[in-house]
Amino acid sequence: MTRLLDLFASMNQLPPPVARELAGLKTMKVPKGTVLFRDGDACQGYVFVLDGSVRVQKMDPEGREIVLYRVEDGQTCMLTTSCLLGGKAYPAEGIAEVDTELAMIPAKRFDELLADSAFRKFALAMISDRIADLMALIEDVAFGRMDARLARRLMELDDGSHILRLTHQQLATELGTAREVISRILKDFERRRHVLLGRGSVTLKDPDALWHIASVDV
Repeated sequence: MTRLLDLFASMNQLPPPVARELAGLKTMKVPKGTVLFRDGDACQGYVFVLDGSVRVQKMDPEGREIVLYRVEDGQTCMLTTSCLLGGKAYPAEGIAEVDTELAMIPAKRFDELLADSAFRKFALAMISDRIADLMALIEDVAFGRMDARLARRLMELDDGSHILRLTHQQLATELGTAREVISRILKDFERRRHVLLGRGSVTLKDPDALWHIASVDV
């Protein structure tokens, strides 16, 4: 499967036998909404995302969710690697956001491959990239103004149509806050004519104003 080697270019630095083994991994396709792992599950293997997107999220004791990160084409899951290395259960859940194609190294084989220094370097480099993303999220949650974070997320989700099909609760989950907080800020944006709110939708009326809010230093 040369596509795996194309998506994960650093695999080409692995010893040829290891690279050939990974290129021959079987793939699996999972439909949108599939729960790939739950909080407390044992890790079954080291997963590569070939196509699609997996949302990794955590729920607090009160039932509120926060999206930790997404695993997309050419990426691996940081929590999966951490669980395999530490022999721990998953501390969060992963859900396929769209129809997704995956390849997986079984957990036992992953442990064996770690004896190869080149593969170990590859696995640690992948987790390093994801840690940087997670640290950025933590900084954003801890120090970012919620109106700026919301404005930025609205602009990131826009596909050019300026019409976002999502609920206040979905935005709250994305940003790790309460739905009431998001609703209050959105209503303020609407009052200022930056957005138009509908049932299950947010229309961006003044993207420039939203970009300005998103770029305000905190």
